[in-house]
This record gives sequence, structure tokens and C-alpha cells, in this order.
Amino acid sequence: MNNEVIRLVDITRHFKVGMEVVRALRGVTTVIGKNEFVALMGPSGSGKSTLMNLLGCLDTPTSGQYFLSGNDVSKLNDNELAEIRNKEIGFIFQTFNLLPRSTALENVMLPLVYAGIGKAERIRLAEKALDAVGLSDRMSHKPNELSGGQRQRVATARALVNNPSLILADEPTGNLDSKTSLEIMGLLHDIHRAGNTIIVVTHEESIARYAQRIIRLIDGEVETDERNTDI
Repeated sequence: MNNEVIRLVDITRHFKVGMEVVRALRGVTTVIGKNEFVALMGPSGSGKSTLMNLLGCLDTPTSGQYFLSGNDVSKLNDNELAEIRNKEIGFIFQTFNLLPRSTALENVMLPLVYAGIGKAERIRLAEKALDAVGLSDRMSHKPNELSGGQRQRVATARALVNNPSLILADEPTGNLDSKTSLEIMGLLHDIHRAGNTIIVVTHEESIARYAQRIIRLIDGEVETDERNTDI
């Protein structure tokens, strides 16, 4: 049990749209262990975005249980979920989600502000995270002074800074050219080798190939869950 980061037990998520009930997830059960690199794939409407929101504690299931680092988070209230998100989960988004008027260092420090960590320690940890993604010479730059790849590296440093149990990357290369996409996936590969658990949501087979394991969803259910034999 102590080697599990995620355990999903018969997770469903239903939405009411007008008079109709949309069954976005239909009994998803899976376990993801510590230091796994998993790609979550599926066509539009497969439920992968809904599942990502549940994994990221941005939403709660209609039924079933979600254990994160051994804690049942499926019944927590909004404030408790926010605390779990800040402590346990690092997010990397397709659109970077950086504050435009803040420097790279200030953007990376933000989760530490919410965690109540003192300023000197915030600076030290943010500098360490930016150094880890190769941006020690860009700490004082604002997002509009950085390339797309550099902005995604800042977002990655921000995801790492709290030393989370889980890193969730939602289409992390969606706004990047192919060369920069390879650089970012290489960076995530290195982060995984350093011991982090990573889940990448992607619709690109070339990105999924970096993962050890590929889970494919269709119509709200796990269609296949296979080891990647190409790596």
C-alpha cells in the first residue's frame, strides 16, 4: 500500500446537462505506483479530461473512492481539496498559466506562498527548482520575455517546487513546436528518473511513447492499460 500514489475504486462521474445525464466516467478502477510515468489517452469525449480533474482534486466523483498517497480524497470539501492540491499535486498546463506581470522566480514561488513558507525559504526553493529545469539565468524574466519552451519550463519548476507526490501534465506540449516538445518531454523524462510520479494527458502517440505505461479510455471506461514495450 505504501508504494501506491493513486488507487481508484469504481469511480463514476455523472453530469446533468438539461434533462440528460452524461456518464463521463463509468466505473474506473486502477492503481498507479510511486515513480510511474503514465500516459492517459483517449478521443474527445472519452472521459480523460474528467478523470484528470478528479486526479487533480479539482472535482469529486459521483461514486467510488479515490485514494491519494493512502488518503481517501473522494469525499473532501472544497477547502480540504485545495489543501491537498497545494501539498500533494504539481500541475503543468498546456497554456502555462503563468502570471504575466510576475518574474519566473515569483511565478515559481506562488505555491509556496499558499503553503505559508517564509520568504527566504521560498526564494531558495524556487531558485533550486528553476535551476533544475535549466533556467537559472532567466529567473528575473517575465513570461513575455521567454520563449514558449522556457515558459513551460517555468511552469514545470512551479509544479516541482512543493516536492509533490504527483505531477499532472495536461497536454504539456500542445502549444509548442515539435523541437520544443521533444525538449519538454526530455525534461519530464529526467524528472521521472529523479523519482517523481508523472501522469501526462495527451492525444499524441509520439508524446505517449515517453511513458512506461499507457492507459486508454473510451466512453468513460478503461479500454486498455498496457506497459510501453518501446522504452
